[in-house]
Amino acid sequence: MVIFTTSAQHAAVNSGQFDYYSWFPNSPLQLRKAPPTTKGLVTMDTILETLPNIGDTVAFIISSLVLCKKYMDSVVLGSYPEERFCEPAAKQIIENFQKELSSIEERIITRNASLDVPYCYLQPSEIENSVSI
Repeated sequence: MVIFTTSAQHAAVNSGQFDYYSWFPNSPLQLRKAPPTTKGLVTMDTILETLPNIGDTVAFIISSLVLCKKYMDSVVLGSYPEERFCEPAAKQIIENFQKELSSIEERIITRNASLDVPYCYLQPSEIENSVSI
């Protein structure tokens, strides 16, 4: 459970933030007025008065960019740059895990090929070994 939470679940929740929050009407993190309660009465002025101002919008976009930025020293799930396992059984487990991740990657790529908006955040090559913000 801990490994899933700090790798795949974190990637699912965190990685797409900039993709979705950078277009702030998609999901504004703040509204300056209450949402309308009656259909058909909203004008462009109402929308502009309700959405966050430019300064707040920029702050939200920058925050989402920082939260999902990939760092140069990130380590992909299943990769171990420092060889810490020398026992044959441990090496075999890692090799099997990497093969399974590769198979999952192929299935996700195949599935995404037919989607208008592919969901890439759970491709093993996009998941880090641990949380790094």
